[in-house]
Amino acid sequence: MPEIDATDARLLLALTEDPRASVMALSQRLGLARNTVQSRLARLESNGVLGPLDQRVRPEALGHRLAAYMSVQVAQRGLAEVSDALAGLPEVLEVTGLSGATDLLVHVVATDADHLWRITEAVLAIPGVQRVDTALAMRRFVERRVGPLLHRAAGPPPG
Repeated sequence: MPEIDATDARLLLALTEDPRASVMALSQRLGLARNTVQSRLARLESNGVLGPLDQRVRPEALGHRLAAYMSVQVAQRGLAEVSDALAGLPEVLEVTGLSGATDLLVHVVATDADHLWRITEAVLAIPGVQRVDTALAMRRFVERRVGPLLHRAAGPPPG
């Protein structure tokens, strides 16, 4: 993942504040040429700096109001296969490899407790999964965010 400079950070902050801003509006706001903004946005997208748009959609809006985190222990040489199988479950939002006793942290969503039970059974049925511990997410105190890091990277306002 390439690092971004202060201009990229200012551009991303402007997009955060107005995600539907046109290239022309962004160029005027930031005091940059339209072509500069357009090429920087294209580079940020192609380099994977900008994540997929579907990450902005809240699962609750799709009826998945129950969130949980599964700690999954996997047979040591089966991480890739288990991760691929987890990616095939629509309710799996994210899978993170960890160090320590837990191999994978799996963020899942469900419509209700019965649905979560079925998801757990599906995870346990994946070859290579040895153990699953599930913890319900009760309340989110800090939303996933990058804004404070972008502000730091952007530095003081120009001028």
